[in-house]
Formats: sequence, structure tokens, C-alpha cells
Amino acid sequence: MEKRDILSLSYDELTQTVAELGEPKFRAGQIFSWLHVSGATSFSEMTNLSKNFRQKLDDNFVIFSAAIEKKLISEYDGTQKYLYRLHDGEFVESVLMKYKYGYTICVSTQVGCRMGCKFCASTLGGVVRSLTASEILAQIYTAQRDNDIKISHVVLMGMGEPLDNFDNVMRFLELVTDERGQNLSMRHISLSTCGVVPKIYELMEKNLQLTLAVSLHAPNDTIRSAMMPVNKKWNVDTLLEACRRYADKTHRRISFEYAMVSGTNDSDECAAELAKKLRGILCHINLIPVNEVKETGCVRSSKERIEAFSAILQKKGFAVTVRRKLGSDINASCGQLRRQAQQ
Repeated sequence: MEKRDILSLSYDELTQTVAELGEPKFRAGQIFSWLHVSGATSFSEMTNLSKNFRQKLDDNFVIFSAAIEKKLISEYDGTQKYLYRLHDGEFVESVLMKYKYGYTICVSTQVGCRMGCKFCASTLGGVVRSLTASEILAQIYTAQRDNDIKISHVVLMGMGEPLDNFDNVMRFLELVTDERGQNLSMRHISLSTCGVVPKIYELMEKNLQLTLAVSLHAPNDTIRSAMMPVNKKWNVDTLLEACRRYADKTHRRISFEYAMVSGTNDSDECAAELAKKLRGILCHINLIPVNEVKETGCVRSSKERIEAFSAILQKKGFAVTVRRKLGSDINASCGQLRRQAQQ
């Protein structure tokens, strides 16, 4: 019999499972705490359970963990980049960043990515598979255990398209915000998408108080379709209509991510067109000096060009930030370590 993934079970499912094993229901709380507070990676660690019950759990369930295959630490800002090996030998990446308010981790939701964005290393080679909720959680729990810290903010912006793994990501959100476990605030979670419009509407109906980060990267279809194949299925206007309705429904400000690529999408004309397109949407614009990956050929815009682009948007009344580049000496954008490990 194939063992079940216990780390992906909700509290109610775990309670039912414990009862089916002939144990009192309060044991579910103990197991849930071991898994989601202590970050236990084996049933033998659960010392307040009887030896027989621990064996019963081991016979029926598996705890999926993320083993540290490689870890890089930035000499400049202490940013840590993890390459994790999963139970089947596949690799994913996470990035741990320290800010004044605490620790933020950027996690992966898939092994690889099918979206094909031209500037991204994660999508080189396509997608292998989606991650389970437990495999997304394990990235957080391993980093916390490795550093003896509590992570307060999570960004689903690593390898993969979160909305292409919708059900597992929703289960992850349920578990990571459970007050009996990590108890993360939904407002401290950002979910990134390249623009899978039907799933944006599905997410909208859940009315979660997370931050939706939309990878826009261009103000029109000509530029965006060349950069992001997803635009050929759901174009800029279709995407922005979904974003407008999402913000109206949830009352949450959308973060539009805009990777600044020299000579491609960083002209004054692009800035003016972007301002026109986003008018009336509750939003924030995050300009990102593109990560230069050898295979993509993309060159980041100059500091002067980014400042000029930002000034145009601010003059039009938009809240604009330029992402501080953390971990520049360790290639902190996801996808590159995995490719090295495969070679």
C-alpha cells in the first residue's frame, strides 16, 4: 500500500485519520504541532506519542521533506539561496531574505515551469511536475530549522506558475495560515502569476487577503507576446480586466511586476502607455532590474533609465518602487542552481 502524504492533510483530515487508526482525536493536535510548528521530518521525533502509534504512523504515512543539496549565502546582504532535493530526486529552489521586519522566503510551486517567459531561467527545459502542498511547506520548514528562525512573510514567486498548480497552492495557503501551525497572516503572503486569467477569477471568488502580484512586464500585446507566450492566450486587456475586477472584489491592491529589459520595454513611451493601461486599477508598480541569465540574452536597464521610467509613472499618480536587488552575488533569482545540478 502506498503511504499517504501526511504533511498535506488539513487539520480536519488529520483528525479523521487519527480516529480511523483507533486513537483519540486529541492526538491530531499533537501530530499537527509536530509537523507544522516543530517541523518534524520523522515520526520518531514525536516523543509524546506512544511507540506503537509512531510505528503505525510510519507504516501508513510519509513526511515529505526538502533536503538541502546546496546553500549559497550572499557576502553583501546575507541573502540565502537553497537548492533542495525532493524525495524523488528532483530539485527546486528557495531564497531566504532578511528585512527590518523579519524574514521573507520566496518558494517554488513547481519543478520547472511551462510558461516560457523569455527572461526567466526557471522555464528553461519546461515543467517536470507540480509540487504538493507538503513540498511547498517543506521549503519553509527546512529554512527555519536550518537558521533557527521564524519566517513571517512568504512569496510564491520561485520556480513555477502558482496558478498552474492551483489546488495544491490553495491547500498550502490553508495549512500555512492555520492558527494551530505556522499561523502566518494571509496579508503577509504574496502570490505571483504571469496571467492565467481563469484562475485569477477563481482566486477572486475565494476573497483571500493575500497580495496578488501580476507579472506584467509590458504595456502592450506586441512587446508582451514576444516576452511572455501566455499573452497569446490571454492578452493585456483581458488580463487587466481580470485584475480590475479582482481588486474591486477583494479590495486588495495588486502589485504589477515589471522587469526592466534594456531596449525592450523601458522607453518613455512604454511608461506612458503603461500608465494609461493601469489607470483606475487599485495597484502598485514594482520595477525590477531584470536578472541577467546567460541563456536568455536579456540585459537589465540602466539605473538612469529605470529612474526616468519610474518618474513618468509617479507623475501620473502611481505608487512605484524599484526592487532592491538582494543576493546579486549568488544569482538569487530562481532556476539557475537547478540547471547547474542537472548538468
